[in-house]
Amino acid sequence: MAKFIIEGARPLHGQIRVSGCKNAVLPEIAATTLTPELCRLENVPEVADVAVMFEILRHLGSKIKKIKPHVYELQTKEIVKTDLPAELVKKLRGSILLLGPLLARAGQVTMAYPGGDIVGRRPVGTHFDALSALGVNIKVLDTEMISATGQVKGAEIYLTEPSVTATENVIMAATLASGQTKIKFAACEPHVQDLCRFLIKMGAKIEGIGSQTILIEGTEKLSGATHRVIPECIEVGTFAAAAAATGGEIEILGIDCQDLDPILAILTKMGVEYKLSDDILQIKKSPHLSAARIQVNPWPGLPTDLQPPLTVLATQAEGVSLIHEWMYERRLFYIDELLKMGANITLCDPHRALVYGPTKLSGTKIISPDIRAGIALVIAALVAEGESEIDNVEIIDRGYEKIEERLRNLGAQIRRVDGGEKGNADG
Repeated sequence: MAKFIIEGARPLHGQIRVSGCKNAVLPEIAATTLTPELCRLENVPEVADVAVMFEILRHLGSKIKKIKPHVYELQTKEIVKTDLPAELVKKLRGSILLLGPLLARAGQVTMAYPGGDIVGRRPVGTHFDALSALGVNIKVLDTEMISATGQVKGAEIYLTEPSVTATENVIMAATLASGQTKIKFAACEPHVQDLCRFLIKMGAKIEGIGSQTILIEGTEKLSGATHRVIPECIEVGTFAAAAAATGGEIEILGIDCQDLDPILAILTKMGVEYKLSDDILQIKKSPHLSAARIQVNPWPGLPTDLQPPLTVLATQAEGVSLIHEWMYERRLFYIDELLKMGANITLCDPHRALVYGPTKLSGTKIISPDIRAGIALVIAALVAEGESEIDNVEIIDRGYEKIEERLRNLGAQIRRVDGGEKGNADG
């Protein structure tokens, strides 16, 4: 098990470029299986979750070639297998995104229940209900396996919740369905929109992008296409929180301004000073941080993945902040690790917490429970006085590319060591 050793209490300074959006590229990788033609994806984040998705596609018969860093060509001339390897599926929640494309292209798929972060119940019933409405027969073989077969046909579907991955699965399946599909109460996050733009380049007929009602007119085949993955807005908010919490000043490069409204709104509420240009967000030294209500919501609300970094920022803000994380009942459990560092936080229930600040944090030994909590604990260690050891950092690699190198470029004293090694943070 790898760990980060971090010497904190150093303001961040410099420039950092955001990666491509992981939650956009995973469905786009899945979408390449809808066509036998060559697809090219650019700005691909080279994170562990993407590597697992590539391995699953290779098992299905896809050929994947790295052209240069962050640029890949993918081609699935023929789907040779429709059973997804359980050992890979259980590593990646995003593997569920292959249900729709494989049913549309091959008419069948067998897979284990997907794994991933343990942040609470993330049921797949919405996927089952929606795909069943398209004419698919889904069977739960046992507590571990799913089998789906059938020819997809257009239908009108009301999602019982605006699930991002269920919306993406239905959109992908519907592109090759016979007839028209109408999705009501669809998710409209930026990565859902980006998937739609990629599919349109492939020849799909989609209307209503960015709204909660999406129309897809099925077509007989899709072609190959080249697409650049959108920037990761979660990284923008994460790096902004890190800079403000450490009392630093940084420039975040390669952003997309149109996806930042909910992030900039909460930064403004919390007293973070910034300057925005076309593709750069400059975080200025912000000496008067304020408490705020941090409530997550589906897009265009505040993304749930930003709640942990903002909670750490709240420990350095004046007053009492209310954290309301209603989506996942276990997402606040990382607060136990912040308490070890001296944070003054009251966990009211599994969905709400009160953060009292500003509070001095101290370095200690902590463990990363999931991707987003893991990066939040890194921020806490950067703020804290003294040395921190964060275990289980491989889980952070699933969503953040070369994070220790990028933070070192901002002046952070951070080092990665394996489980048996001990070293100082200066590296």
